[in-house]
Amino acid sequence: MAGFWASIIMYFCIAFGVVFGGSMLSGIAAVFTLQSPTEKMLTISENIKIWAMVAAVGGTIDPIRYIESHVALGQINPAIKQIIYIIVAFTGAQFGTSLIQMICKGGHQP
Repeated sequence: MAGFWASIIMYFCIAFGVVFGGSMLSGIAAVFTLQSPTEKMLTISENIKIWAMVAAVGGTIDPIRYIESHVALGQINPAIKQIIYIIVAFTGAQFGTSLIQMICKGGHQP
């Protein structure tokens, strides 16, 4: 069970880090290319979310195959764990996007 919780923390942090780090670096790149850093950071944070989830769970199709193969064998627990990992990765990516939005919009959202 300790491995499960370690994986949850890892997936969340990876997805969060991909969104947050990618967005921050895009802001730096925007300064170098004379573009608006806040606009670029907001755009990138939204566009990179799916890739953050993919990076966290380790591939685009492998988690789906894992779920399918275990459900086909009647093993629900491993499939549920994989679904939880995907949800946690999405949550991490969403938190990263929300943090970038708070930074760029001054801490309050409409």
